[in-house]
Amino acid sequence: MTDLAKIPDPAQIDVIAPNFKRRHSGVTSTVIRLVPVQAQHIAIVASGPELPPEVPNLPPSRLMWLSRRGPHGARVWHARRNVEMLAGLALKYLAGKKFKLLFTSAAQRRHTGFTRWLIRNMDDIIATSAKSAQYLERPATVIHHGVNCDDFQPVADRAALRRTLELPEDGLLVGCFGRIRHQKGNDLFIKVMIRVCQEVPQARALMMGRATDEHADFLDGLKKEVAAAGLSDRILFRDEVPIAKLAAHFQALDLYVAPQRWEGFGLTPLEAKACGVPAVATKVGAFEELIVEGGTGHLVEIEDVDAITTHVTNLLTDDAARHRYSEAARAHVVGGFSIQAEAAAIIAVYRRLLDTP
Repeated sequence: MTDLAKIPDPAQIDVIAPNFKRRHSGVTSTVIRLVPVQAQHIAIVASGPELPPEVPNLPPSRLMWLSRRGPHGARVWHARRNVEMLAGLALKYLAGKKFKLLFTSAAQRRHTGFTRWLIRNMDDIIATSAKSAQYLERPATVIHHGVNCDDFQPVADRAALRRTLELPEDGLLVGCFGRIRHQKGNDLFIKVMIRVCQEVPQARALMMGRATDEHADFLDGLKKEVAAAGLSDRILFRDEVPIAKLAAHFQALDLYVAPQRWEGFGLTPLEAKACGVPAVATKVGAFEELIVEGGTGHLVEIEDVDAITTHVTNLLTDDAARHRYSEAARAHVVGGFSIQAEAAAIIAVYRRLLDTP
């Protein structure tokens, strides 16, 4: 239930960040991470169902009852999905709300005609990477996602943490987190780790995430593949965990693999790096903008199982290199990808819109 004490007086709200999807997604994660940080500096609320209590949240049912004007004239409506752009247009032109419409795009593909029409009707655009900006037919401000470097940071006693999480205390643990489906390359991760486990006795793996009903057979096939290789005790599967417990699972890792076939942005390598965990990732999403090749991790072509296997094996068997990458990974995120930097850059866009007649 929404904590009404955390909702500013509706008349004082400057920015609304809708999140209309009930099921957890990357956009939901963004809203949950960002809005509490932004709320320290500007009058912003989310608007959606079932958000954590720390997120200032104006229920969607109350949107129609907002005053037409905000405290500074217009309000900013910050959409991240088509349905939210459409809702903003309806509230602005049908309900008469004085809104400045902002859209953040992470997609790295040609947009549909409908999406292009929606984008043309926005007042301003943010792209989460330079690559995603190339697919927009108008100028956009590029603002990378960031990580809370206080929550996501290296842990002093990894073995003790693993014991708490009921993970193997010994060995070298390689992780792959997120939704489980073909697009995410989970099958590639399993192929890699079967090979690695056969070559590196200390290697362990953790695949963590949720498979929706339509992808349940895909997940079941991966488990059968691991069992057939006789590695069920070393390649582990776990369902997704609450966001509050996510950082601890990154902290428990020695190495992270992001084997996606396609991705919009892809936050997990940044979360891993913030915890001092190097990442091996495919050249999709924003990964080429997030990983320093040969410095904080490695980049490979899509579906290149051999290359991923080589990099994972080399890093697991070279303690000095892994330690060097670990320190560089943490420093890279702290220096350029903090959530505070992301929040400040987006707030600058909000203020520009609020100051525009």
